[in-house]
Amino acid sequence: MFFTYLRRELRRRRKAALVVASGLALGIALVIIVSSVSSGMSKAQDKVLQSLYGLGTDMTVTKAAAAQGSGGNERPRFEFDAQDDEDETQSTDRVMVQGFQTLASSTVGEVGEQAGVADAVGGLSLTVMKVDGQFTRGEFKQDESAGQGGGPGGGQPQGEVRGGGASFDVNSFTVYGTDVTRQGLGPLTSSKITKGRTFKASETDAKVAVVDSAYAEEKELAVGETVTISGTKYTIVGVSTADSGDAAANVYVPLKQAQTLADSKDKITTVYVQAADSQQIDTVKAAIQKNISGTTVTTSADLADTVSGSLSTASDLASSVGKWLSIAVLVAAFLVAGLLTSSAVSRRVREFGTLKALGWKSGRVTRQVVGEALVNGLMGGVLGIAIGLAGAYAVTAISPTLTAQLGSTGGGGGGTGGGPMGGGGPGRQTAAKTLDIALTAPVSLSTILVAVGLAVAGGLIAGAFGGWRASRLRPADALRRVA
Repeated sequence: MFFTYLRRELRRRRKAALVVASGLALGIALVIIVSSVSSGMSKAQDKVLQSLYGLGTDMTVTKAAAAQGSGGNERPRFEFDAQDDEDETQSTDRVMVQGFQTLASSTVGEVGEQAGVADAVGGLSLTVMKVDGQFTRGEFKQDESAGQGGGPGGGQPQGEVRGGGASFDVNSFTVYGTDVTRQGLGPLTSSKITKGRTFKASETDAKVAVVDSAYAEEKELAVGETVTISGTKYTIVGVSTADSGDAAANVYVPLKQAQTLADSKDKITTVYVQAADSQQIDTVKAAIQKNISGTTVTTSADLADTVSGSLSTASDLASSVGKWLSIAVLVAAFLVAGLLTSSAVSRRVREFGTLKALGWKSGRVTRQVVGEALVNGLMGGVLGIAIGLAGAYAVTAISPTLTAQLGSTGGGGGGTGGGPMGGGGPGRQTAAKTLDIALTAPVSLSTILVAVGLAVAGGLIAGAFGGWRASRLRPADALRRVA
């Protein structure tokens, strides 16, 4: 009887049911779209942060910045020997530690012993500046007006040197020394090996290298060829491609080789840390800063604060304006559904009064009204989920490009890392760089379940309005309206 009457009433009041369902569908669809876009923003920011220092890295430890005026920043010097042959090309490399700030390799073990640290690995980030070119000898031009006898200088020829000079090119690239025995953490994990292979655990001090694909294309390098760093040739065993944005470095070599190149034995620039529990990152950070003096700890949350541009703006809008707007629309939809249901009950006074006169209890009338409202809510939920999925799919199909600008953290004398001038992790002073990220709007199962819950809640709220009104009706009210 309940379902028969329910089906009949819904058919008879299709327009009213459609209005209620449409209102709920609008609110639910907006919630799904905003939630999926926010999820897409979060994933985009994760890609940006991953491109800085690698997958799985929760924080990095670098040397604390030196006080102003205390020195520590060196100026690169290049020295050239005099050559008799003016056409002789001269070249020199200068290998510099990123930010000129290093930690002892033993810091990796100290960090790894801290409570809450699952893994820690060290790396050495270098910048190589290569200067090559040649000097051109100038020509002496005698001053003809001085005559053959020379000038007052006692027969010395008078004139000037014309022409000559120097023409040199300055190129720089980044080198990252990686611990080949523990490659599951650090900047190289933000790239995939697309040609050749990665390092072997036995190549701790081998003259081998992995080069970034963009750098390999620029310099026309391939697997099996060699790349020269400060006079030392390294065999290229693999080519890597960054998952997003720029690679952490142009060239990767074993850590010991990087330390040899920079004359920095047992030194590193960064410790990459993976926390045992992502919920305890702040606690681990505090423990490291307390127990290991002279260090700066940078977490992904700290780096997220340096991300600006359209990605940051859109993320702020989605998390603030978008969420509040969806909540406001949802509340309005619930209120409208409740009011419409209550209004429909008031127009059915004669019907419900008659049913009560025939023996229906108030509870049965209330259940009938709530059942109708619940079905309307479920229909709104189905319609809202369909609209929400279509909206999320449209965002993913269009894939609008957002710009993420990474500023300097100013942390231990080095920059945010990730780019050719910053590779190796946060904490090094570098110029800001810009990444373009395609936005997607993934819809998770939890979002669908929330939408279903909202549909049920909307139906129950509307039913509560109407059920309360219906329970107060008396059979006498119906008899008064009988003509």
